[in-house]
Amino acid sequence: MRDLSPRLPSSPRLPSSPGFWRSPLRGPWFTSVLGTVLLVGITVLFVTGLVSYAAYNPGLVPVNDKTPDKGILGFYLFAWPTDPVWLYRLTQGVHVTLGLVLIPVLLAKLWSVVPRLFTLPPVRSLAHGLERISLLLLVGGALFEFGTGVLNIQLEYLFPGSFYPLHFYGAWVFFAAFAVHAVLKTPRALRNLRAMRQERDDLVAPRPAAPTVTRRGALWFVGGGSLLMFATNVGRSFDGPLRATAVLSPHGGPEPGNGPNGFQINKTAAHVGIDPAETREDTWRLVVTGRAGTVRLSRAELLAMEQHSAALPIACVEGWSTADQWWRGVRLRDLAALVGHEDDPPDVFVESLQRRGAFRRGALRANQVADPRSLLALYVNGEELSPDHGYPARIIVPAAPGVLNTKWVARLTFGDLG
Repeated sequence: MRDLSPRLPSSPRLPSSPGFWRSPLRGPWFTSVLGTVLLVGITVLFVTGLVSYAAYNPGLVPVNDKTPDKGILGFYLFAWPTDPVWLYRLTQGVHVTLGLVLIPVLLAKLWSVVPRLFTLPPVRSLAHGLERISLLLLVGGALFEFGTGVLNIQLEYLFPGSFYPLHFYGAWVFFAAFAVHAVLKTPRALRNLRAMRQERDDLVAPRPAAPTVTRRGALWFVGGGSLLMFATNVGRSFDGPLRATAVLSPHGGPEPGNGPNGFQINKTAAHVGIDPAETREDTWRLVVTGRAGTVRLSRAELLAMEQHSAALPIACVEGWSTADQWWRGVRLRDLAALVGHEDDPPDVFVESLQRRGAFRRGALRANQVADPRSLLALYVNGEELSPDHGYPARIIVPAAPGVLNTKWVARLTFGDLG
């Protein structure tokens, strides 16, 4: 009897040929498992990213807002609280650590569906064309968001423009495409998971090569990669023994020095152009302005005021944080009282001696000023601040992003800013 079934080319050379992709691992079940993990993980990434952006209080003053054209994308913003003190440390730590952990899963998912990128004809109908465009936004958005995120974590600002608007707007584009894709594909993915069997579709190789690993083994391999990313990064966000294993993070590993000032920083006094002559005790003065006028205070006069202490961490947008450090100095609300705000501490605009770079100026909301743990710190861990930690005085506020804990403070202006 004559065999009338279609024959595959013996040596397909083009990626558009079904026989080109021969891995026996590809198929709807394998892809569905990876997609389900990404469905949960990317949703958490998006939410924690938006919440962490709110921590900057971007609606307070323009210098706090690095995405001034966000329009309705800022609909959810709220006044950032000061409790619990580890809130920003948690949200940004989860955001960054989870993003790194998902990289092996994302790469495996893209590998599992790569044959579809070469399907011919590229557009079969209007609906198919729209789906292809959404996939372009999805894949491009994923690579852009994860790529810029990793570069920012590594303090490598190789992208054109500021990280903040690029990552913020990219996240909205990526998540919109992701949500559309999830709506279209999740029901089928759940059916594939329940069936626990391989279905026939365009991901299944018509003439698969001999298997070298099972699909479950491949999933264990991807999970091992994620576990490795977790172990080599999480310690820089959370206290514990894993800090020593955070070898892939700029702020991981052992503490960067000895003594009370031996903890992590992002920028040194020399790097931002702080002139030591400006910070000497005989030359530096803190200018404090409010509704009752302006006062100028030397460091000695600040030390003569009532001193308070607070144990607070520093947490930064790159996902790293310090352990709790013991800060001592003057409460911000006491400084507000000096210039006429005895009972109702308002917002404060903080200016640094820093000459260049982002966040040399910033603002804090009234609830942050009023918190008794919010300090103009003069000491840390029982010793004067070092130049790199902000000598002669720096801001420290519970739950605030590190960049709003301004170093080398020169001026405080109290008043309603919102």
